[in-house]
Amino acid sequence: MKKSFLIIQIRPEDETSDSEFEAIKRHGGLEDREVQRARIERDGLPSINLDDYAAIIVGGSPFDVSTPEADKSDIQKKIENGFNSLFDDIVARDFPFMGCCSGNGLLGSYCGSPISKRYGEPVGGADIFITEEGKKDKLLEGMPASIRVLLGHKEACDITPPNSVLLASNESCPVQMFRLKQNIYATQFHPEGDSDEFTVRIHVYKSYGYFPAEKADDLLESIEAERGKVDYAHAILKRFVDFYRAAS
Repeated sequence: MKKSFLIIQIRPEDETSDSEFEAIKRHGGLEDREVQRARIERDGLPSINLDDYAAIIVGGSPFDVSTPEADKSDIQKKIENGFNSLFDDIVARDFPFMGCCSGNGLLGSYCGSPISKRYGEPVGGADIFITEEGKKDKLLEGMPASIRVLLGHKEACDITPPNSVLLASNESCPVQMFRLKQNIYATQFHPEGDSDEFTVRIHVYKSYGYFPAEKADDLLESIEAERGKVDYAHAILKRFVDFYRAAS
């Protein structure tokens, strides 16, 4: 029997959490029977036995790793401490992992990269460029030199995390995708993101500081214009799922 994929979510709002979950399944090619879902925004990470899973996928969050420690809520501190313990096991075993957006910041911080608002990017579409190392990676091999993605984040890694490999970059945010060891991945963009999913997020997060609330209608229009343009980003998630489904 094949092992399931554990999808860990950190979004407090049911609407955005459910939308993200469905998008991960849709673009990852995952069926309900193949996934287990953990929403950790209330109680933190549960005890996780990596032997039970083929891989772990972590979605986005309104929490910022770069928030001063004194200003973080108790649940954010609990979540970050839980991930640091989980990463101890993941890194020791080189266990298959993909962290998207917040997952990128959590892993990057664990690896020793400073996380700051220096390379934040507005909500919308962006072109990212695959590095020479990226062109050899199993998730990116054969893709065009530049691909279109959807993103939107207030913080990012300032540098490529120590001991990791930079796979994709652009001028606005140099660390768009990196790999630690052979099986541990992080993306600053959203490989699960599509126009429908981002429309939900824009409506819900318009007062969260990602963009001026009065620009929401303009953003909705620009996101609709990205429809059908981010298939390669989706393919990254699909390749991750296909590779580790077969390996489990």
